Amino acid sequence: MSRAHLLPLLMMLIALVSSAQAVAAPTPQEVDRSLSRAIRFLASQQQASGAWRAPQGESAAMTSLALMALMANGHVPGEGPHGKNMERAVRWVIDRQFPNGLFASQQTHGVMYEHGICTLMLAEVAGMVDEPLATRVRASLAIAVKLILQSQAVSKGQQHVGGWRYNPSSNDSDLSATGWQLLALRAAKDVGCDVPVASIEAAVSYVKRCSGRGGGFSYQPGDGVTPTRAGTGILCLEVCGEHHTAETIAAAEYLRRRPPRYQDGWYFYGAYYSSIGMFKVGGDYWTETRNAVASSLLAQQSADGAWTGNGSNEFSFGPIYCTSLATLALAVEYQYLPIYQR
Repeated sequence: MSRAHLLPLLMMLIALVSSAQAVAAPTPQEVDRSLSRAIRFLASQQQASGAWRAPQGESAAMTSLALMALMANGHVPGEGPHGKNMERAVRWVIDRQFPNGLFASQQTHGVMYEHGICTLMLAEVAGMVDEPLATRVRASLAIAVKLILQSQAVSKGQQHVGGWRYNPSSNDSDLSATGWQLLALRAAKDVGCDVPVASIEAAVSYVKRCSGRGGGFSYQPGDGVTPTRAGTGILCLEVCGEHHTAETIAAAEYLRRRPPRYQDGWYFYGAYYSSIGMFKVGGDYWTETRNAVASSLLAQQSADGAWTGNGSNEFSFGPIYCTSLATLALAVEYQYLPIYQR
């Protein structure tokens, strides 16, 4: 067959492949149905105490993630079918706070992750609850924010200044722990908490030091870049008011070439950060990320509505963790959570 005859066939094949790729992206209705199943699963897993469980037991972090997943889908404490149970969950998390302001199910290694997640949840829920509960939320939130700021101010090496690590007393930093604290601080500032500008500026400088050559962000300055860290860095800068910086656009271009994949080590974490970060960047960056993440997530959802992380290193965190992060990633366009709003 001559080249002249092959060219039309080749063009037809390209058109068919492009059409298949276009159809592959889930429709909004398919995403809505997926989210409805996920919410039913999460609601079914709430404990009598009001908490949700990690594999090791009832967990303030898992409870906060599940609550935010419900809120991201339009459910409000005190209203609707889940209202009373959500209020119980908020109170349960507040009761897990230590006198120094720390949120943790147990005072163990890596508590700043749990603390940041719980602080973020309380800042997001502060404007959704009735006044008696809102008073408790705001009092709890104030000392939680104070602990985050104190942890940032611990004496650290030059490369680590401005960030956060596993524990309040850590003298180094990483982008992952820093991401949760910055989300918490931004949400807290939005509801009136005192967050000094200098603290945000120092955190922005740390995040930018994690920017890698050729696009993306690394776990710590000088490490290799990954899709998960790219999404984390983008969202950190965007929530701090650093819109469309050179570092952000370079990382967004990196994510266009290499979106989160299920076989990645921290897939659900990456889907969460990449979805919210790229939503704030907007344009084709968001559209391409939404389609890639939604297609991947819907393909992995179990019949009962859960995501389990089976086959990944997030499997050990349990289905509440995986399902909550997947739900939060898919629900970003609803913009029910204040932190999602552009």
